[in-house]
Amino acid sequence: MPRLQADAPADRWVPVTESLGFRGRRHRKAAIRMLLNQAGAAMGAPEQGDGGARRGGFTAWAMSQATPFLMRRAAGRVLVWVWKDDPELLVAMAQLQEATPQLRTARAMMPMEYDDTEEFRNPHLGVGERLLMSLPEDPRTPPFATYTWDTGTYFVVLTAVCSDRQRFGMLTSALDALARSLRIVEDLTVGEHEILRLDPS
Repeated sequence: MPRLQADAPADRWVPVTESLGFRGRRHRKAAIRMLLNQAGAAMGAPEQGDGGARRGGFTAWAMSQATPFLMRRAAGRVLVWVWKDDPELLVAMAQLQEATPQLRTARAMMPMEYDDTEEFRNPHLGVGERLLMSLPEDPRTPPFATYTWDTGTYFVVLTAVCSDRQRFGMLTSALDALARSLRIVEDLTVGEHEILRLDPS
């Protein structure tokens, strides 16, 4: 089954996908808390008091425990990283999606601002698209970036969300480097016990 691989430098990124149990727990929890806060702000949720903060913290903890197992079930089709120096600052997620007619239709119906893309080349996936939204019109919307490649059979999509509009511009070069390292690999059974691993070239 095809899956994603990427080269995420350990001095910049902490992988969430393979961090089970206590390993990576702090980074998972921080990333999920950031995403929950950003989602709540985008939907106009009021500021949380102490009780709300405790409930939000418990939700982030519970999700942080479940996330690695859900990622493992995705069998390499989803990879997630957080920014090492500040896990609540930046979360990046890469996905391998089958290019079904329904998905192509949904992508064609995305909001107009998603049309403002630029060409972006990946040595393994070829030419794709990059969209940087450093200052979304709605101040409640966090800055984000998306990178997309259409291989015909699959979409490879890298999405990153940042919690700080002021610092987002300083992180785009690291996101570009991560995006350029994305590739699809696949294990093919040659004989009864032989596995041929195809790495893109």
